[in-house]
Amino acid sequence: MKNDRVYVKEFLDKKVSQFNRQEFIPSDPIQVPHAFYRKEDIEIAAFLTAMLAWGQRKTIIRKARQLLGMMNNSPYDFIRYAGKDHWKHLESFRHRTFNGIDTLYFVQALKNIVIHYGSLQELFESAYLQTLNIKQTLQNFRSKFFELPFPSRTLKHIPDVGHGSSVKRLNLFLRWMVRCDSQGVDFGIWKKIPPSALYIPLDVHSGTVARKLGLLKRKQNDWQAVEELTAVLRIFDSNDPVKYDYALFGMGAGKDLLI
Repeated sequence: MKNDRVYVKEFLDKKVSQFNRQEFIPSDPIQVPHAFYRKEDIEIAAFLTAMLAWGQRKTIIRKARQLLGMMNNSPYDFIRYAGKDHWKHLESFRHRTFNGIDTLYFVQALKNIVIHYGSLQELFESAYLQTLNIKQTLQNFRSKFFELPFPSRTLKHIPDVGHGSSVKRLNLFLRWMVRCDSQGVDFGIWKKIPPSALYIPLDVHSGTVARKLGLLKRKQNDWQAVEELTAVLRIFDSNDPVKYDYALFGMGAGKDLLI
């Protein structure tokens, strides 16, 4: 009889092939940045979409499109060149607990990053190359994002991995930017962070499936659980562990756990 881990790996590999394909894009929030062609627009659109990625996928897609539409569907130019006089209408944006106050700060913080660090890519990659550690890279990003005077309510929208948060949305953003394969779902436009260094974007769906498969023992969906699950996935594929996000999330969101 096959070892259980071998069986689970073979099963997950099949599920990755099922979900990691072009047909996945129209039903997932990743479709939003896929509407752009310029790298600078893709980065900003992907970041904002990932930061809104909680709740129903249809709603996430609709609200991300709405926000980018409020930026004239030119997110980089809006962030880089628009001034405060052009931001007023953003006060009306709402998605769950993310409101106009948060939106205005996000635009201001992204503008600060673009002006002083060059781009999201340069900020993330330079931090990673200094530490070779994604957790420290995420902590560095958060400190830079909140280096301007900020509303206290906005802190919760970029959780602190140093305090144990799973930072699901930031890990999702990194997956989109870093992973690169022949399927073309993830963008793979950041080349200085290896896919092997990434961590799973753990949420209620992927966590539930991982526990049912015996890959995760920890009950809380926190950073400790992210490390535990990613360590197992690195045994399955040391070069590309987060490809299994497709399998775990796809089965969880689709209630598809047929073994």
